[in-house]
Amino acid sequence: MKVCMRTTCGALALVALLLQSHVTHAGEIKALCAVGMQDVMTDLAQVFERSTGHKLTLTFATGGETIQRARAGEAIDVVIAPSTGVDSLAKDGKIAANVIAVARTGISVAIRKGALKPDISSPEAFKRSLLAAKSITYLNPADGGASGIHFAKVLDQLGIAAEMKTKTVFAPKASALGGMVANSEAEIGVLQFQLLFSVPGIEIVGPLPGNLQNTTVFSVGTMIGSKDLPTGQALVNFLRSPEAASVIRAKGMEPG
Repeated sequence: MKVCMRTTCGALALVALLLQSHVTHAGEIKALCAVGMQDVMTDLAQVFERSTGHKLTLTFATGGETIQRARAGEAIDVVIAPSTGVDSLAKDGKIAANVIAVARTGISVAIRKGALKPDISSPEAFKRSLLAAKSITYLNPADGGASGIHFAKVLDQLGIAAEMKTKTVFAPKASALGGMVANSEAEIGVLQFQLLFSVPGIEIVGPLPGNLQNTTVFSVGTMIGSKDLPTGQALVNFLRSPEAASVIRAKGMEPG
């Protein structure tokens, strides 16, 4: 009987030790993330927390703002943003480990569901369609969104930037753009594919044609000033897992 009690007590002590060890190693990190990855990371954060026991707090901003805030020394552990920006942080010595590509996406053209599809089969055809449109919407490049910055360059490349100024209604944020197209506030919308494909009331015509297209790669890096580098690295490793890749695809992006 005494042996049995000792064995039971020993087993309970071992369980308690394991539970205490789990709590001790459970970390809490803050990640600053570009809005292009918002839907993906919102879902992945829940999976990450369930599978690791770590706590992840997400803050979202435009790609440009994300990099600016990280460079300015905001108290964050991990940054997720377009790779050009994350690479620049690494070059400046602000990233603690190698930069890892997480996901990639292109820019698409959308219209209200049921509307006449514009011809975007070539850059020249797309130029004619833009000139014929009554209104267009994209993200204000001044706000730092990757697709807005690129599409402003597209209009310059096509030689119609001046003509399109009076037709442009800038979307206040990425999540509002699809709704503006669905509600006929703008005839044509241009935005990254993953931010459009699940918006009700719109139809994606297709990607920007030919050399007008731009693929954005989103990368992750752990900040050198992180108070919990191991947990930050655990998030980086998780974002490279098959489980994360499945969610990334389901949200309209391709794994990095």
